[in-house]
Amino acid sequence: MLFPLDTLILFVTASALLALAPGPDNIFVLTQSMSKGSKPGIFVTMGLCTGLIVHTTAVALGVAAIFQTSQLAFDILKYIGAAYLLYLAYLSFKSGASHHFNANHSKMSYFKLYRRGIFMNITNPKVSIFFLAFLPQFTDIKNGSMTLQIFVLGFIFIICTFIVFSSISLVAGKLGHWFNRNKNAEGIMNKIAGGIFTLLALKLAFTNR
Repeated sequence: MLFPLDTLILFVTASALLALAPGPDNIFVLTQSMSKGSKPGIFVTMGLCTGLIVHTTAVALGVAAIFQTSQLAFDILKYIGAAYLLYLAYLSFKSGASHHFNANHSKMSYFKLYRRGIFMNITNPKVSIFFLAFLPQFTDIKNGSMTLQIFVLGFIFIICTFIVFSSISLVAGKLGHWFNRNKNAEGIMNKIAGGIFTLLALKLAFTNR
């Protein structure tokens, strides 16, 4: 067995609690699910989890250390992420109530939501640095390849995140469906989402390593 059972239990518990803790990703899932529905929220979740694969690989291969040691690399990535969040805020404010909650979403629109989740996640350098600090705490040289251990822990973290975020999406989708019975509700939710994206963009832009 690659990891002792008590280590796995501790890691899974910590991962689930971290996924539940308010942050840019689960807030993003919450707002998208409330405004668009549970299924679009799950596609966003899939995108975010795909982004976590990138961060896991970065830690396993040592690339994440670059963002920890290079202020320039850190700043470039975070400003790209902040600009993208501002773009999402613009789209939310612009959309108003033009897209109905029960509107049919094409496969392309689901793909766009999936892609949006990926881009939002990978342009947050804090995730790579977090993984760089968090994952190695549960590794042990006695258990074999450190690279393999990082990949396995990252995979477990992704599963925990997917379960938690999907649950958030399902609950938020139902709340959004109830909220949208008011004809002005979607416009209000889009404005709220736009405000949240703006705040997240500012938070990311002014964050430090």
